[in-house]
Amino acid sequence: MQHKIERKINPGLAVVKEGWKGNTVIDGKFHDDATSKGISFGKVLKWRFSRKPQWKEKHNDTFRLRAHHFDASSMPENSMVWLGHASFLLNLNDIRLITDPSFFNLPSGKRKVTLPCPVDSLKPIHYLLISHDHRDHFDKKSVEALVGNNPDMEALIPLGGSRLFSGKRLSGVKKQEAGWFQEYNLTDGIRIVFLPAKHWGRRGLNDTNQTLWGSFLVIANHTKIFFAGDSAYDERLFREIRDLFGDMDICLLPIGAYSPQWFMSQAHVNPEEAVQIFSDLGGKRLIPMHYGTYDLSDEPPGEPIARLRKCSMDKYPDNPVKELMPGEEYLFPV
Repeated sequence: MQHKIERKINPGLAVVKEGWKGNTVIDGKFHDDATSKGISFGKVLKWRFSRKPQWKEKHNDTFRLRAHHFDASSMPENSMVWLGHASFLLNLNDIRLITDPSFFNLPSGKRKVTLPCPVDSLKPIHYLLISHDHRDHFDKKSVEALVGNNPDMEALIPLGGSRLFSGKRLSGVKKQEAGWFQEYNLTDGIRIVFLPAKHWGRRGLNDTNQTLWGSFLVIANHTKIFFAGDSAYDERLFREIRDLFGDMDICLLPIGAYSPQWFMSQAHVNPEEAVQIFSDLGGKRLIPMHYGTYDLSDEPPGEPIARLRKCSMDKYPDNPVKELMPGEEYLFPV
């Protein structure tokens, strides 16, 4: 059978990597040799019905994130707030961005920590950043709530991401689709670049990798903020990002949903790999995410942050990790 192979790019956006021709698409599905091709339904069943060595430890773990009440209306400039999971609200010179919104319960399980502020208070928001199409990173109910309160908000999304904005409440949202190594067209003093990640995409049974996945670099003044979205570890990938842009000031990195390793390592990093990504990026401050908000895997809820603390303190004399509770503000220099 002959396969249709093409390279896709948004011709209306600048490319930041010399010689980059676009993302590979095979028979309508995004593909990359360094990236997971997706997780088959058979592997999901194997995981669900396999032995759970940490079951008792997980059952007895009392770790819980505690939300701090957050007043979005008084958010200071050059600050960020973790809203839980992979959702951050950033205020950069009075330009507000929000990443991967997931504020409510998911089909896969309930949210374990309350949202630190009412959804209706999340305004004004200028840009919505979506790293990929998985439901814990693009929750349609959450996006609809944001759009209802921010009708002028622009979505910065991956190639193929426009399909997520279906239905009456989302069809009118202004959007820019980018491939890897492409910079969005912005006019308000910040730069946002869509970059690679080692992951995959799917929302239903028959749409695997129809939407690209990736990470974001946000540059405001002289501050570089890297948001990883979801990713497995890849030595070449993150060092290449550093080669292109230099050392990162703030790295927002996932640390949870890694167990069992034989299954989850295709798409997620463990805490030690997150520290290695931080090192590969030349990071100055590591802010962990993607733990404690939803139960997505087999490790006990408190294990990711405990392992991160140990690994970072073992590797760095001056521990670079800044742990945030949902709703806790973090001010950064510019």
